[in-house]
Amino acid sequence: MAAIELHRLVKRFGDLTVIPALDLAIRDEEFVVFVGPSGCGKSTLLRIIAGLESIDSGDLFIGGQRVNDMPPARRDIAMVFQDYALYPHMTVRQNMAFGLEMRNTPKDEITRRVERAAAMLHMAPYLERKPKALSGGQRQRVAMGRAMVRNPQVFLFDEPLSNLDAKLRGEVRTEIKALAQQLKTTMVFVTHDQVEAMTMADRIVVLKAGVVQQFGTPEEVYQWPANQFVAGFIGAPSMNFFDVQIEGRQLRMAEGLLLALPPRCGTVAGPAGPAVLGVRPEHLRVLPGDAPGLRVQISVVEPLGSDTLVYFERAGQRHMVRVAPELRLRPGERITLDLAIDKCHLFDKSSGAALRD
Repeated sequence: MAAIELHRLVKRFGDLTVIPALDLAIRDEEFVVFVGPSGCGKSTLLRIIAGLESIDSGDLFIGGQRVNDMPPARRDIAMVFQDYALYPHMTVRQNMAFGLEMRNTPKDEITRRVERAAAMLHMAPYLERKPKALSGGQRQRVAMGRAMVRNPQVFLFDEPLSNLDAKLRGEVRTEIKALAQQLKTTMVFVTHDQVEAMTMADRIVVLKAGVVQQFGTPEEVYQWPANQFVAGFIGAPSMNFFDVQIEGRQLRMAEGLLLALPPRCGTVAGPAGPAVLGVRPEHLRVLPGDAPGLRVQISVVEPLGSDTLVYFERAGQRHMVRVAPELRLRPGERITLDLAIDKCHLFDKSSGAALRD
């Protein structure tokens, strides 16, 4: 068993508290992604699990064993970094085998593990090459293979795809996901890219200033964000936010447009007061002619081939709608938008918390 549990874990750097009293439970064989903006504490948290950072207070358990003071070498984990950190004078085979040789693993066992890992990573034809003869994606696979051959109880990935171009990121991302399904090992992956988090994770930890904002499946985090921060961070393109006034079972926008209270809010109706309405770009629809709706003026049009992103300014903020490429729109044109109210979210203006039953 390689479940990871953190109980009231605190980490400080001098007078700065970067992780205040965090509780988290990662299940055995689960693929969990830590995601959040720069400085949110995700890499620090990963380094704490690895034993590369100390704990100021609280407890960390791996496989049911308290490891607060256990050195990294005894935690039975393997870490893959953003920097490949390969030995340039060694072949792929030698790089992958080096750690096992240092542990005096029998030679036939080393050969078996290296060749198995190379086959899983599609690197078998390149075992006798040196790192300089490999692409960036292939070098990252070697780094992953070096971790795999150890058969650890936990894999830790610290933004391993950051140095790759867009195409390679997609390819290696898919391979890591497939690898997780084959190895059935607990994996923790750190990224600032919410697309990586959504496509790879069994569950996502969304962090802000060292505090867990939400911990759930990609579907839960996307469909039912716990607060405005999560709603704005998860989803590409990001969610639009409009200031509204709650008036019983209705919402009033600045232009006087009245909308029904989103169904997902349940019976949240209350006294008139400020709130924030969230709607994703794909849940805005361009209406024909002079139909009633939200009137806006287009500022920028971005054709993407499969769809088109249309930007508009409102109350000093930029918003976006996703439309079909057949809809030929131009900057400066005025359009009317319909909000799919059944897909909208409502947030408290002051706290940012989602308003729903």
